[in-house]
Amino acid sequence: MSLPIVLVPHPHVRVDPNVLGGSPHVVGSRVPVRRLWAFHRGGASVETLLKRYPKLGPAKVFDALAFAYDNQAVVDADIAREERLLAQSGAKRPAGLRPLKQIALPFDADDR
Repeated sequence: MSLPIVLVPHPHVRVDPNVLGGSPHVVGSRVPVRRLWAFHRGGASVETLLKRYPKLGPAKVFDALAFAYDNQAVVDADIAREERLLAQSGAKRPAGLRPLKQIALPFDADDR
């Protein structure tokens, strides 16, 4: 399944059919935008995302979230595609794929 067309490109996000099956991802990493978006939508602050993905840096995290806001149809379709693939394979959803509200990260206590 192909994803909708990216309406607003962003400098720190790429869509390459040879990387992560064409999912939008942060340049220089294999971190899909859908992952950052799911954590953020689940209540994670940018600071928490930076602690979880320290190699990305603030510009890439902010730009990935801006990409998700500007291209919600693309990110929503990517999340739906991931859900279908997991359901078809019968695989259980890994703990890291659940929304942040459902998992406790060891450094979240430092944010309070």
